[in-house]
Amino acid sequence: MTPRNDLITREGRTKLEIELENLWRIERRAVTQSVTEAAAQGDRSENAEYKEGKRRLREIDRRIRFLRKRLEVLRIVEYSPQQEGKVFFGAWVELENELAEIVHYRIVGSDEFDPHKNAISINSPTATALIGKSVDDEVFVDTPEGEKIWCINAIQYRPFD
Repeated sequence: MTPRNDLITREGRTKLEIELENLWRIERRAVTQSVTEAAAQGDRSENAEYKEGKRRLREIDRRIRFLRKRLEVLRIVEYSPQQEGKVFFGAWVELENELAEIVHYRIVGSDEFDPHKNAISINSPTATALIGKSVDDEVFVDTPEGEKIWCINAIQYRPFD
């Protein structure tokens, strides 16, 4: 399966757009102001505030460039009623293993995966194994610890309560 690096949910795109707006309109302006004030203090070679501000400004500018280019190529994947009952991009999936351990995952784009929120990338081994499957299907996932077997308990296109 070819990696899909251009897919994103509407929520994920909105989050990136908000980050870009915040970096450009708020954070960059504040850092630019602090660099200007630090530069006015005189000798820049000994001025830690100036050097730190310039470093932070480079980080912000790098992230802004990345986000602008990235947002140009990302494609929002919307829910379609034809997806109901099968696992596709954007789905929330409940899985259970042979030890009756239950986990919930949402399949998202590579720009929005977050292990703390159980949001897994569509390119991950688990998501790759889940795509196209239905409730009660068994899924075999190769992991560094060995093969794991999961049973799909539920699929929905809105968060689990």
